[in-house]
Amino acid sequence: MIKERVLVTGGASGIGASCAKRCIEDGYDVIIVDRIGDGILADLSDVEQTASALEKALQGGPITRLINNVGIVRPADIEHQSLEDLDAVFAVNTRCAMQCAKALLPSMKEAGFGRIVNVTSRAALGKELRSAYAASKAALIGLTRVWSLELGRYGITTNAIGPGPIRTTLFEKVNPAGDPRTEAIIRGIPVQRVGEPEDVAQAVSFFLDRRSGFVTGQTLYVCGGMTVGASGI
Repeated sequence: MIKERVLVTGGASGIGASCAKRCIEDGYDVIIVDRIGDGILADLSDVEQTASALEKALQGGPITRLINNVGIVRPADIEHQSLEDLDAVFAVNTRCAMQCAKALLPSMKEAGFGRIVNVTSRAALGKELRSAYAASKAALIGLTRVWSLELGRYGITTNAIGPGPIRTTLFEKVNPAGDPRTEAIIRGIPVQRVGEPEDVAQAVSFFLDRRSGFVTGQTLYVCGGMTVGASGI
């Protein structure tokens, strides 16, 4: 039996690695594209490298599932957030997601089936020192909603995951232990703990499942209740 294939961007570490591991457990053939690791190596901030990586991934056969996970953060307040930061963050967090989706769409449309999961962030709802990051992740939510309208007729669903505080190297780098802001974040989590990458992988697994075909255009915040506890919408 041929395994269905899933592409994970930024799947060599953190949330992406946990998603890739869960996909293997769920029986998928996993293709990872990242700057490091044993998968297809590419700098996803670069359009040409991204295109080359996608071409290589598709040489192994059609891919009908996509996890747009790769992301970078350049924290700064509005006065110090440079336009170069903005361009760099959007290139990785937003442009790459659209480029990957466009490349995989022919496979999905031919199969009459597809699953796209965009990893956004609770920061899209607002977070200090995150102008570029929050804007790029909010853009992913907008793309999720648009793609759900455009692609649903082809059996393709598009959903988003909005992780809250998740224990990854990236999170710990920009939220150092002992920092008053970090401590305030933890105090504001209703379930009284920082999330683990596996918490996000569980939600991603649901959206990738064939049985989840009546759910599209949604953003699920995996945040321990923070979106209602500390940042009500």
